[in-house]
Amino acid sequence: MNVFILNTGRCGSTTFIKACQHITNYSSAHESRSTLIGESRLAYPDNHIEADNRLSWILGRLDNVYGDNAFYVHLSRDKNTTAESFAKRNEFGIMKAYREGILMQEQENNSVLELAHDYIETIESNIAFFLKDKTHTLVFSLENTEEGFRHFWQYINAEGDLEAALAEWKTSYNAS
Repeated sequence: MNVFILNTGRCGSTTFIKACQHITNYSSAHESRSTLIGESRLAYPDNHIEADNRLSWILGRLDNVYGDNAFYVHLSRDKNTTAESFAKRNEFGIMKAYREGILMQEQENNSVLELAHDYIETIESNIAFFLKDKTHTLVFSLENTEEGFRHFWQYINAEGDLEAALAEWKTSYNAS
């Protein structure tokens, strides 16, 4: 079974994968195929856990390949905290792509924080819509990592070092 960590970004996906690297019966990676196109983009190995916020833009393709035959985690974090983190990255990455490529704003028509909140609402809505007919799902809040990760571990029948995995949540990876 494949596992996909769907998220906005800036919500702990790197840490989630660091914790998953203590699982011995799954491989795991963060944004491992994000530069690929075509069939290669979603050609993950079996029993693989992938976190990639860009999957939220290609959920139709993800559904065509994996449908209800995967486990989906909806990873989130307090929206205001996430928006503040994105605001610090306004001039590059997904925020620049959203502002210039999706919204087609050549200049700042909105505050950086308003733009970040709009992006988060868009992605959260895409993920919720995608998951509405899926039977293997877990809503996972960054604010409740220990209980959430223990539940995740049990649901996917993970093997490995749970305590080492839980310890990963004490480190901030990829912080703004």
